[in-house]
Amino acid sequence: MNTKLLSLYGLKWNPFSSELPIEALYLAPRQEEFLWRLEHSLVREGGFALITGEPGTGKSVLLRLLAERLAPLREVSLAPIERPQSNLGDFYREMGERFGLAIRPHNRWTSFKMLREGFLAHIEQTLFRPVLLIDEAQELTEDLFKEIRVLSSHSFDSRPLLTIILAGDGRLLEKLARPDLLPVHSRIRARLLLEALPSGELRPYLEHLLEAAGNPALMTPGLVATLCDHSLGNLRAMVNLGAQLLDAAAQRELPQLDEKLFLELFDPNRRRDSRRRSPRTQGAL
Repeated sequence: MNTKLLSLYGLKWNPFSSELPIEALYLAPRQEEFLWRLEHSLVREGGFALITGEPGTGKSVLLRLLAERLAPLREVSLAPIERPQSNLGDFYREMGERFGLAIRPHNRWTSFKMLREGFLAHIEQTLFRPVLLIDEAQELTEDLFKEIRVLSSHSFDSRPLLTIILAGDGRLLEKLARPDLLPVHSRIRARLLLEALPSGELRPYLEHLLEAAGNPALMTPGLVATLCDHSLGNLRAMVNLGAQLLDAAAQRELPQLDEKLFLELFDPNRRRDSRRRSPRTQGAL
């Protein structure tokens, strides 16, 4: 959205953009409690944490918020894993790059040893475990899950070397339930399941988006309620509908987004009636 259109509605940014600043992101109380536990307990003690939910329920946003909170702590070493579907060799290459080590993936034992020694040295100096953030973790292979589990433990599993935050959809839970991955599943110390939300719980998210962007009155109260009711409890669906509404309103230079605009765009009966009354249709008749 260009500057002219932002000024039309007094917005600092597009509230429905995928590139929102951190202050535009809303945390529900349950999510806030979960992140607090990760920040103040798990990062110091190590172990696995799990965020699951269907697409569009906010898993990646939570990882982004956690990374934003941990980044100012100089003692914390963050390692977002950008390619979860990697094979073992590529995984070690990425880990070496993240932790500044000259990893040689063709020599798995040496790479494994170098990483563990690096983790131990980091813990001795800072008392914080390095943190792996793995989005789309359902893409991890079973071999990679097993490698991460062994890599993250020390002294007969009595001393965790890493904090691993896994985020993924329902396929991740199915994968962790497999017999070969039960040793990983049993080590998960913190869990958060993100589900479809009732419209009343979607409303604070939407209101926060509008207020943070600089125009809490961008939508009428009726449209806010309608949008929440028609988003199927899914945050991404709500944002996508909002983006379409804002684009249509800006094109027409409407002063405010309202329920009438929603019906014109998304009510199939209203669209059919509009086509019947169009000049082209009347001329054909």
